[in-house]
Amino acid sequence: MNTYQNDVINYGIFINGEWKETAETTKVLNKYSGNVIAHIGNATKEDVYDAITSALEAFKTKKVGAFERYEILLRAADTVRERKEVLAALLVKEAGKVWKDAYAEVDRGIQTLIASAEEAKRISGEGVPLGQPGNENKMAFTIRVPVGVIGAISPFNFPLNLVLHKIGPALAAGNAVVLKPANATPIIACELANILTEAGLPSGFFNVVNGSGAKTGEYLLEDERIAMFTFTGSPGIGRHIKSKTGIRKVTLELGNNSPNIVHHDAPDLEKAAELCVTHGFSNAGQACISVQRVYVHEDIYDQFVEKAIKVAETLKVGNPEDPQTDIGPMISLKEAERAETWIKEAVVQGANIAYGGKRTESVLQPTILVNVKPDMKVICQEVFAPIISIISFSNIDEAFAQANDSQFGLQAGLFTSNLQLALRAVHELEFGGVIINGVSTYRADVMPYGGVKDSGIGKEGPHYTVQEMTDERLVVLNLND
Repeated sequence: MNTYQNDVINYGIFINGEWKETAETTKVLNKYSGNVIAHIGNATKEDVYDAITSALEAFKTKKVGAFERYEILLRAADTVRERKEVLAALLVKEAGKVWKDAYAEVDRGIQTLIASAEEAKRISGEGVPLGQPGNENKMAFTIRVPVGVIGAISPFNFPLNLVLHKIGPALAAGNAVVLKPANATPIIACELANILTEAGLPSGFFNVVNGSGAKTGEYLLEDERIAMFTFTGSPGIGRHIKSKTGIRKVTLELGNNSPNIVHHDAPDLEKAAELCVTHGFSNAGQACISVQRVYVHEDIYDQFVEKAIKVAETLKVGNPEDPQTDIGPMISLKEAERAETWIKEAVVQGANIAYGGKRTESVLQPTILVNVKPDMKVICQEVFAPIISIISFSNIDEAFAQANDSQFGLQAGLFTSNLQLALRAVHELEFGGVIINGVSTYRADVMPYGGVKDSGIGKEGPHYTVQEMTDERLVVLNLND
Protein backbone atom coordinates (compact mmCIF):
# COMPACT_ATOMS: atom_id res chain seq x y z
CA MET A 1 0.00 0.00 0.00
CA ASN A 2 1.06 3.58 -0.56
CA THR A 3 1.01 5.69 2.60
CA TYR A 4 0.81 9.40 3.35
CA GLN A 5 2.63 11.37 6.04
CA ASN A 6 2.21 15.15 6.35
CA ASP A 7 0.88 15.31 2.75
CA VAL A 8 3.98 13.49 1.50
CA ILE A 9 3.18 10.20 -0.17
CA ASN A 10 5.44 7.18 0.29
CA TYR A 11 5.74 4.68 -2.53
CA GLY A 12 7.64 1.44 -2.35
CA ILE A 13 8.37 -0.79 -5.31
CA PHE A 14 5.73 -2.86 -7.11
CA ILE A 15 6.46 -6.56 -7.57
CA ASN A 16 4.04 -9.36 -8.44
CA GLY A 17 0.99 -7.20 -7.82
CA GLU A 18 2.07 -5.96 -4.38
CA TRP A 19 3.78 -2.91 -2.96
CA LYS A 20 6.95 -3.54 -1.02
CA GLU A 21 8.77 -1.16 1.29
CA THR A 22 12.50 -0.70 0.92
CA ALA A 23 15.26 0.20 3.33
CA GLU A 24 16.49 3.09 1.19
CA THR A 25 14.30 5.79 -0.33
CA THR A 26 14.71 8.78 -2.63
CA LYS A 27 13.02 12.14 -2.24
CA VAL A 28 10.88 13.45 -5.09
CA LEU A 29 10.72 17.23 -5.20
CA ASN A 30 8.18 19.73 -6.43
CA LYS A 31 10.17 21.08 -9.37
CA TYR A 32 9.13 24.69 -8.75
CA SER A 33 9.04 25.05 -4.96
CA GLY A 34 11.68 22.45 -4.14
CA ASN A 35 9.44 20.93 -1.44
CA VAL A 36 9.44 17.17 -0.90
CA ILE A 37 6.25 15.64 -2.30
CA ALA A 38 7.10 11.92 -2.08
CA HIS A 39 9.55 9.32 -0.90
CA ILE A 40 10.20 6.54 -3.39
CA GLY A 41 11.64 3.13 -2.54
CA ASN A 42 15.02 2.22 -4.02
CA ALA A 43 15.12 -1.33 -5.37
CA THR A 44 18.04 -3.55 -4.39
CA LYS A 45 19.63 -6.06 -6.73
CA GLU A 46 17.53 -8.76 -5.08
CA ASP A 47 14.38 -6.70 -5.63
CA VAL A 48 15.14 -6.36 -9.33
CA TYR A 49 15.80 -10.11 -9.53
CA ASP A 50 12.45 -10.78 -7.85
CA ALA A 51 10.64 -8.40 -10.22
CA ILE A 52 12.08 -10.15 -13.26
CA THR A 53 11.25 -13.54 -11.76
CA SER A 54 7.68 -12.37 -11.20
CA ALA A 55 7.42 -11.11 -14.78
CA LEU A 56 8.87 -14.28 -16.27
CA GLU A 57 6.60 -16.50 -14.19
CA ALA A 58 3.53 -14.50 -15.23
CA PHE A 59 4.54 -14.61 -18.88
CA LYS A 60 5.04 -18.39 -18.81
CA THR A 61 2.08 -19.44 -16.69
CA LYS A 62 -0.68 -16.83 -16.97
CA LYS A 63 -2.08 -16.77 -20.46
CA VAL A 64 -4.07 -13.62 -21.18
CA GLY A 65 -5.90 -13.68 -24.51
CA ALA A 66 -5.84 -10.85 -27.03
CA PHE A 67 -9.38 -9.69 -26.30
CA GLU A 68 -8.75 -9.75 -22.57
CA ARG A 69 -5.64 -7.65 -23.05
CA TYR A 70 -7.72 -5.25 -25.15
CA GLU A 71 -10.31 -4.93 -22.38
CA ILE A 72 -7.70 -4.41 -19.64
CA LEU A 73 -6.03 -1.58 -21.54
CA LEU A 74 -9.37 0.05 -22.36
CA ARG A 75 -10.39 -0.08 -18.69
CA ALA A 76 -7.06 1.50 -17.79
CA ALA A 77 -7.73 4.27 -20.34
CA ASP A 78 -11.14 4.89 -18.75
CA THR A 79 -9.56 5.14 -15.30
CA VAL A 80 -6.91 7.58 -16.51
CA ARG A 81 -9.71 9.67 -17.99
CA GLU A 82 -11.63 9.59 -14.69
CA ARG A 83 -8.50 10.66 -12.76
CA LYS A 84 -7.39 13.32 -15.22
CA GLU A 85 -7.34 16.12 -12.66
CA VAL A 86 -5.35 14.10 -10.12
CA LEU A 87 -2.82 12.85 -12.66
CA ALA A 88 -2.41 16.30 -14.21
CA ALA A 89 -1.79 17.78 -10.77
CA LEU A 90 0.93 15.20 -10.18
CA LEU A 91 2.57 16.13 -13.50
CA VAL A 92 2.53 19.81 -12.51
CA LYS A 93 4.29 19.04 -9.26
CA GLU A 94 6.71 16.22 -10.05
CA ALA A 95 7.63 17.29 -13.60
CA GLY A 96 7.12 21.06 -13.38
CA LYS A 97 4.66 21.04 -16.27
CA VAL A 98 2.24 23.91 -16.70
CA TRP A 99 -1.41 22.97 -16.44
CA LYS A 100 -2.20 23.06 -20.15
CA ASP A 101 0.77 20.78 -20.91
CA ALA A 102 -0.18 18.44 -18.08
CA TYR A 103 -3.75 18.12 -19.35
CA ALA A 104 -2.48 17.55 -22.87
CA GLU A 105 -0.18 14.77 -21.69
CA VAL A 106 -2.98 12.98 -19.85
CA ASP A 107 -5.20 13.24 -22.92
CA ARG A 108 -2.42 11.83 -25.08
CA GLY A 109 -1.83 9.04 -22.58
CA ILE A 110 -5.48 8.03 -22.85
CA GLN A 111 -5.17 7.82 -26.62
CA THR A 112 -1.93 5.83 -26.36
CA LEU A 113 -3.70 3.29 -24.16
CA ILE A 114 -6.66 3.08 -26.54
CA ALA A 115 -4.38 2.65 -29.56
CA SER A 116 -2.43 -0.05 -27.71
CA ALA A 117 -5.65 -1.83 -26.80
CA GLU A 118 -6.73 -1.85 -30.44
CA GLU A 119 -3.40 -3.32 -31.51
CA ALA A 120 -3.90 -6.27 -29.15
CA LYS A 121 -6.60 -7.52 -31.55
CA ARG A 122 -4.64 -6.88 -34.73
CA ILE A 123 -1.45 -8.89 -34.24
CA SER A 124 -0.97 -11.13 -37.24
CA GLY A 125 1.57 -12.70 -39.53
CA GLU A 126 1.46 -13.11 -43.28
CA GLY A 127 1.38 -15.71 -45.97
CA VAL A 128 4.76 -16.70 -47.44
CA PRO A 129 4.84 -17.71 -51.12
CA LEU A 130 6.98 -20.77 -51.85
CA GLY A 131 7.15 -20.51 -55.61
CA GLN A 132 10.46 -22.26 -56.16
CA PRO A 133 10.65 -25.78 -57.65
CA GLY A 134 10.14 -28.63 -55.20
CA ASN A 135 7.76 -26.76 -52.91
CA GLU A 136 4.50 -27.58 -54.65
CA ASN A 137 3.14 -29.48 -51.63
CA LYS A 138 4.14 -26.96 -48.99
CA MET A 139 2.39 -23.99 -47.50
CA ALA A 140 4.08 -21.32 -45.35
CA PHE A 141 2.98 -18.42 -43.20
CA THR A 142 4.21 -16.46 -40.21
CA ILE A 143 2.78 -15.64 -36.83
CA ARG A 144 3.96 -13.04 -34.33
CA VAL A 145 4.70 -14.08 -30.75
CA PRO A 146 5.57 -11.96 -27.69
CA VAL A 147 9.28 -11.79 -26.85
CA GLY A 148 8.84 -12.39 -23.10
CA VAL A 149 10.01 -10.02 -20.38
CA ILE A 150 10.65 -6.43 -21.43
CA GLY A 151 12.85 -4.08 -19.44
CA ALA A 152 11.55 -0.54 -19.85
CA ILE A 153 13.52 2.54 -18.80
CA SER A 154 11.60 5.80 -19.16
CA PRO A 155 12.61 9.49 -19.10
CA PHE A 156 11.55 12.42 -16.89
CA ASN A 157 10.12 14.75 -19.52
CA PHE A 158 6.86 12.90 -20.29
CA PRO A 159 6.47 10.59 -17.29
CA LEU A 160 2.96 9.46 -18.20
CA ASN A 161 2.73 9.26 -21.98
CA LEU A 162 6.23 7.97 -22.68
CA VAL A 163 5.78 5.28 -20.04
CA LEU A 164 2.52 4.29 -21.73
CA HIS A 165 4.27 4.17 -25.11
CA LYS A 166 6.37 1.38 -23.62
CA ILE A 167 4.03 -0.59 -21.39
CA GLY A 168 0.86 -0.20 -23.50
CA PRO A 169 2.20 -1.97 -26.61
CA ALA A 170 4.22 -4.40 -24.48
CA LEU A 171 1.12 -5.61 -22.66
CA ALA A 172 -0.97 -5.52 -25.85
CA ALA A 173 1.51 -7.91 -27.44
CA GLY A 174 1.32 -10.32 -24.49
CA ASN A 175 4.63 -9.48 -22.84
CA ALA A 176 5.41 -8.87 -19.18
CA VAL A 177 7.18 -5.67 -18.13
CA VAL A 178 9.66 -4.51 -15.53
CA LEU A 179 9.70 -0.70 -15.56
CA LYS A 180 12.34 1.60 -14.13
CA PRO A 181 10.94 5.13 -14.30
CA ALA A 182 13.08 8.24 -14.17
CA ASN A 183 14.28 8.99 -10.66
CA ALA A 184 13.09 12.59 -10.91
CA THR A 185 9.51 11.72 -11.94
CA PRO A 186 8.47 8.25 -10.70
CA ILE A 187 5.13 9.08 -9.08
CA ILE A 188 2.97 8.74 -12.19
CA ALA A 189 4.48 5.32 -12.96
CA CYS A 190 3.57 4.16 -9.46
CA GLU A 191 0.02 5.39 -10.00
CA LEU A 192 -0.12 3.45 -13.27
CA ALA A 193 0.72 0.27 -11.39
CA ASN A 194 -2.41 0.78 -9.31
CA ILE A 195 -4.51 1.68 -12.35
CA LEU A 196 -3.48 -1.42 -14.32
CA THR A 197 -4.13 -3.63 -11.31
CA GLU A 198 -7.60 -2.14 -10.92
CA ALA A 199 -8.16 -2.73 -14.64
CA GLY A 200 -7.64 -6.47 -14.10
CA LEU A 201 -4.05 -7.02 -15.23
CA PRO A 202 -2.88 -10.26 -13.58
CA SER A 203 -0.09 -9.90 -11.03
CA GLY A 204 3.43 -10.14 -12.38
CA PHE A 205 2.74 -8.67 -15.80
CA PHE A 206 3.71 -5.17 -14.66
CA ASN A 207 6.39 -4.43 -12.09
CA VAL A 208 7.95 -1.12 -11.04
CA VAL A 209 11.49 -0.97 -9.65
CA ASN A 210 12.43 2.56 -8.66
CA GLY A 211 15.99 3.73 -8.25
CA SER A 212 18.89 5.32 -10.07
CA GLY A 213 20.02 4.37 -13.53
CA ALA A 214 23.51 3.71 -12.25
CA LYS A 215 22.26 1.04 -9.84
CA THR A 216 18.74 -0.14 -10.64
CA GLY A 217 19.23 0.31 -14.37
CA GLU A 218 22.42 -1.73 -14.24
CA TYR A 219 20.71 -4.51 -12.30
CA LEU A 220 18.18 -4.76 -15.13
CA LEU A 221 20.87 -4.81 -17.82
CA GLU A 222 22.81 -7.54 -16.06
CA ASP A 223 19.88 -9.98 -15.99
CA GLU A 224 19.79 -12.01 -19.20
CA ARG A 225 16.24 -13.19 -18.56
CA ILE A 226 15.06 -9.86 -19.98
CA ALA A 227 14.42 -10.50 -23.66
CA MET A 228 14.20 -6.88 -24.81
CA PHE A 229 14.96 -3.38 -23.57
CA THR A 230 13.13 -0.20 -24.49
CA PHE A 231 14.80 3.05 -23.46
CA THR A 232 14.20 6.76 -23.94
CA GLY A 233 16.96 9.12 -22.89
CA SER A 234 20.41 10.37 -23.73
CA PRO A 235 22.63 8.95 -26.51
CA GLY A 236 25.37 8.20 -23.99
CA ILE A 237 23.14 5.94 -21.93
CA GLY A 238 21.70 4.49 -25.12
CA ARG A 239 25.16 3.44 -26.28
CA HIS A 240 25.82 1.90 -22.88
CA ILE A 241 22.60 -0.11 -23.02
CA LYS A 242 23.42 -1.29 -26.54
CA SER A 243 26.88 -2.41 -25.43
CA LYS A 244 25.47 -4.40 -22.50
CA THR A 245 22.53 -6.12 -24.21
CA GLY A 246 24.47 -8.12 -26.78
CA ILE A 247 22.20 -9.70 -29.37
CA ARG A 248 19.04 -9.07 -27.38
CA LYS A 249 16.47 -6.73 -28.89
CA VAL A 250 16.58 -3.02 -28.06
CA THR A 251 14.56 0.04 -28.98
CA LEU A 252 16.38 3.29 -28.29
CA GLU A 253 14.69 6.69 -28.52
CA LEU A 254 17.52 9.15 -27.98
CA GLY A 255 18.39 12.79 -28.54
CA ASN A 256 18.05 15.42 -31.26
CA ASN A 257 18.94 19.05 -31.94
CA SER A 258 15.93 19.56 -34.14
CA PRO A 259 16.41 21.73 -37.24
CA ASN A 260 13.52 23.67 -38.74
CA ILE A 261 13.91 25.41 -42.10
CA VAL A 262 11.80 28.44 -43.02
CA HIS A 263 12.20 29.12 -46.74
CA HIS A 264 11.40 32.46 -48.39
CA ASP A 265 8.19 30.95 -49.81
CA ALA A 266 6.81 29.81 -46.45
CA PRO A 267 3.01 29.99 -46.82
CA ASP A 268 2.46 31.87 -43.54
CA LEU A 269 5.53 33.47 -41.97
CA GLU A 270 3.70 34.59 -38.86
CA LYS A 271 2.39 31.07 -38.25
CA ALA A 272 5.85 29.61 -38.83
CA ALA A 273 7.36 31.98 -36.26
CA GLU A 274 4.64 31.20 -33.74
CA LEU A 275 5.10 27.45 -34.14
CA CYS A 276 8.89 27.60 -33.92
CA VAL A 277 8.81 29.71 -30.74
CA THR A 278 6.01 27.97 -28.87
CA HIS A 279 7.31 24.50 -29.72
CA GLY A 280 10.85 25.44 -28.85
CA PHE A 281 9.78 26.64 -25.40
CA SER A 282 6.90 24.31 -24.46
CA ASN A 283 7.70 21.89 -21.64
CA ALA A 284 10.65 24.24 -20.98
CA GLY A 285 12.23 22.92 -24.16
CA GLN A 286 12.64 19.49 -22.61
CA ALA A 287 11.57 17.23 -25.47
CA CYS A 288 13.67 15.28 -27.94
CA ILE A 289 11.91 16.99 -30.84
CA SER A 290 11.72 20.52 -29.41
CA VAL A 291 12.56 23.19 -31.96
CA GLN A 292 16.23 24.09 -31.44
CA ARG A 293 17.88 25.20 -34.70
CA VAL A 294 15.82 27.50 -36.94
CA TYR A 295 17.27 28.18 -40.40
CA VAL A 296 15.56 31.17 -42.04
CA HIS A 297 16.13 32.47 -45.57
CA GLU A 298 17.98 35.77 -45.59
CA ASP A 299 15.15 37.54 -47.46
CA ILE A 300 12.76 37.03 -44.53
CA TYR A 301 15.25 36.66 -41.69
CA ASP A 302 14.74 40.06 -40.02
CA GLN A 303 10.96 39.75 -40.25
CA PHE A 304 11.08 36.28 -38.73
CA VAL A 305 13.29 37.32 -35.81
CA GLU A 306 10.99 40.27 -35.09
CA LYS A 307 7.90 38.04 -35.14
CA ALA A 308 9.62 35.40 -32.98
CA ILE A 309 10.46 37.98 -30.31
CA LYS A 310 6.87 39.24 -30.29
CA VAL A 311 5.60 35.69 -29.71
CA ALA A 312 8.13 35.12 -26.91
CA GLU A 313 7.05 38.36 -25.22
CA THR A 314 3.48 37.03 -24.86
CA LEU A 315 4.53 33.96 -22.87
CA LYS A 316 4.09 33.93 -19.10
CA VAL A 317 6.95 32.28 -17.22
CA GLY A 318 7.04 31.04 -13.64
CA ASN A 319 4.92 28.98 -11.28
CA PRO A 320 3.38 26.01 -13.16
CA GLU A 321 0.54 25.84 -10.67
CA ASP A 322 -0.75 29.17 -12.01
CA PRO A 323 -3.16 28.20 -14.83
CA GLN A 324 -1.99 31.22 -16.86
CA THR A 325 1.66 30.12 -16.93
CA ASP A 326 3.03 29.02 -20.30
CA ILE A 327 6.52 27.93 -19.25
CA GLY A 328 7.50 26.48 -15.90
CA PRO A 329 10.76 25.28 -14.36
CA MET A 330 13.26 22.91 -15.84
CA ILE A 331 13.57 19.49 -14.25
CA SER A 332 16.24 20.64 -11.78
CA LEU A 333 18.34 23.59 -10.71
CA LYS A 334 21.41 21.77 -12.04
CA GLU A 335 19.92 21.51 -15.54
CA ALA A 336 18.81 25.15 -15.52
CA GLU A 337 22.31 26.22 -14.51
CA ARG A 338 23.80 24.05 -17.25
CA ALA A 339 21.57 25.65 -19.88
CA GLU A 340 22.40 29.14 -18.62
CA THR A 341 26.10 28.28 -18.88
CA TRP A 342 25.60 27.25 -22.52
CA ILE A 343 23.94 30.59 -23.25
CA LYS A 344 26.78 32.55 -21.65
CA GLU A 345 29.37 30.44 -23.48
CA ALA A 346 27.65 31.13 -26.81
CA VAL A 347 27.66 34.87 -26.09
CA VAL A 348 31.37 34.80 -25.30
CA GLN A 349 31.87 33.02 -28.64
CA GLY A 350 30.01 35.77 -30.52
CA ALA A 351 26.29 35.00 -30.28
CA ASN A 352 23.75 37.66 -29.34
CA ILE A 353 20.71 37.28 -27.11
CA ALA A 354 17.71 38.59 -29.04
CA TYR A 355 15.36 37.76 -26.18
CA GLY A 356 15.56 36.26 -22.69
CA GLY A 357 18.64 34.63 -21.27
CA LYS A 358 17.92 35.18 -17.58
CA ARG A 359 17.45 32.50 -14.93
CA THR A 360 15.65 32.49 -11.58
CA GLU A 361 16.43 29.32 -9.67
CA SER A 362 15.24 26.42 -11.89
CA VAL A 363 13.20 28.67 -14.19
CA LEU A 364 15.10 29.71 -17.32
CA GLN A 365 13.57 32.57 -19.28
CA PRO A 366 12.80 31.52 -22.87
CA THR A 367 15.81 32.53 -24.92
CA ILE A 368 16.29 33.42 -28.59
CA LEU A 369 19.88 33.50 -29.84
CA VAL A 370 21.17 34.96 -33.11
CA ASN A 371 24.61 35.19 -34.71
CA VAL A 372 25.35 31.65 -33.60
CA LYS A 373 28.02 29.39 -35.08
CA PRO A 374 27.80 25.67 -35.96
CA ASP A 375 30.32 24.60 -33.31
CA MET A 376 28.50 26.23 -30.38
CA LYS A 377 26.92 23.79 -27.90
CA VAL A 378 23.51 25.42 -28.42
CA ILE A 379 23.74 24.31 -32.06
CA CYS A 380 25.74 21.09 -32.27
CA GLN A 381 24.52 19.44 -29.05
CA GLU A 382 21.03 18.79 -27.69
CA VAL A 383 20.16 21.85 -25.62
CA PHE A 384 17.07 20.35 -23.88
CA ALA A 385 16.07 23.76 -22.53
CA PRO A 386 13.90 26.71 -23.65
CA ILE A 387 16.53 28.00 -26.07
CA ILE A 388 16.20 28.42 -29.83
CA SER A 389 18.82 29.74 -32.23
CA ILE A 390 17.86 31.50 -35.47
CA ILE A 391 20.33 31.22 -38.35
CA SER A 392 20.24 32.95 -41.74
CA PHE A 393 20.83 31.05 -44.98
CA SER A 394 21.11 32.21 -48.58
CA ASN A 395 20.17 29.07 -50.53
CA ILE A 396 18.30 25.89 -49.73
CA ASP A 397 21.28 23.62 -50.41
CA GLU A 398 23.10 25.41 -47.61
CA ALA A 399 20.11 24.98 -45.29
CA PHE A 400 19.84 21.25 -46.00
CA ALA A 401 23.58 20.81 -45.46
CA GLN A 402 23.49 22.63 -42.12
CA ALA A 403 20.43 20.71 -40.98
CA ASN A 404 22.15 17.40 -41.79
CA ASP A 405 25.41 18.47 -40.15
CA SER A 406 24.54 16.74 -36.90
CA GLN A 407 25.12 13.50 -35.06
CA PHE A 408 21.36 13.37 -34.56
CA GLY A 409 18.50 12.53 -36.91
CA LEU A 410 15.13 12.30 -35.18
CA GLN A 411 12.80 14.86 -36.79
CA ALA A 412 13.05 18.04 -38.84
CA GLY A 413 10.61 20.66 -40.09
CA LEU A 414 10.38 22.61 -43.36
CA PHE A 415 8.11 25.54 -44.27
CA THR A 416 7.67 26.02 -48.03
CA SER A 417 4.97 26.43 -50.68
CA ASN A 418 7.01 24.49 -53.23
CA LEU A 419 5.84 20.88 -53.52
CA GLN A 420 8.95 19.81 -55.40
CA LEU A 421 11.16 21.26 -52.67
CA ALA A 422 9.09 19.50 -50.02
CA LEU A 423 9.51 16.16 -51.78
CA ARG A 424 13.21 16.82 -52.20
CA ALA A 425 13.50 17.51 -48.46
CA VAL A 426 11.85 14.20 -47.66
CA HIS A 427 14.63 12.41 -49.55
CA GLU A 428 17.59 14.60 -48.60
CA LEU A 429 17.04 15.45 -44.94
CA GLU A 430 18.61 12.68 -42.86
CA PHE A 431 15.95 12.25 -40.22
CA GLY A 432 13.44 9.67 -39.09
CA GLY A 433 10.63 12.15 -39.73
CA VAL A 434 10.28 15.25 -41.92
CA ILE A 435 7.36 17.56 -41.14
CA ILE A 436 6.27 19.80 -44.03
CA ASN A 437 4.78 23.19 -43.08
CA GLY A 438 5.01 22.21 -39.44
CA VAL A 439 7.73 22.01 -36.83
CA SER A 440 9.90 19.09 -35.76
CA THR A 441 7.93 18.84 -32.51
CA TYR A 442 4.86 17.36 -34.16
CA ARG A 443 4.00 13.87 -32.98
CA ALA A 444 0.75 11.95 -33.31
CA ASP A 445 0.91 9.04 -30.90
CA VAL A 446 -0.16 6.49 -33.52
CA MET A 447 2.52 7.41 -36.05
CA PRO A 448 5.90 5.65 -36.44
CA TYR A 449 8.34 7.61 -34.32
CA GLY A 450 12.09 7.09 -34.24
CA GLY A 451 15.33 8.40 -35.60
CA VAL A 452 18.59 7.61 -37.34
CA LYS A 453 22.24 8.19 -36.44
CA ASP A 454 22.62 8.95 -32.71
CA SER A 455 18.88 9.51 -32.35
CA GLY A 456 18.35 5.80 -31.87
CA ILE A 457 17.04 2.59 -33.38
CA GLY A 458 13.58 1.11 -33.60
CA LYS A 459 10.17 2.74 -33.74
CA GLU A 460 7.53 3.83 -31.27
CA GLY A 461 3.82 4.29 -31.92
CA PRO A 462 1.67 1.39 -30.66
CA HIS A 463 1.38 -0.51 -33.96
CA TYR A 464 5.08 -0.18 -34.70
CA THR A 465 6.13 -0.91 -31.13
CA VAL A 466 4.10 -4.12 -31.14
CA GLN A 467 6.13 -5.18 -34.18
CA GLU A 468 9.32 -4.44 -32.25
CA MET A 469 8.07 -6.31 -29.18
CA THR A 470 7.07 -9.49 -31.00
CA ASP A 471 9.10 -12.07 -32.88
CA GLU A 472 8.10 -13.34 -36.30
CA ARG A 473 7.86 -17.13 -36.40
CA LEU A 474 7.73 -19.09 -39.64
CA VAL A 475 5.37 -22.04 -40.00
CA VAL A 476 5.76 -24.52 -42.89
CA LEU A 477 3.08 -27.11 -43.56
CA ASN A 478 3.95 -30.20 -45.58
CA LEU A 479 0.76 -31.24 -47.37
CA ASN A 480 -0.17 -34.68 -48.63
CA ASP A 481 0.12 -35.41 -52.36
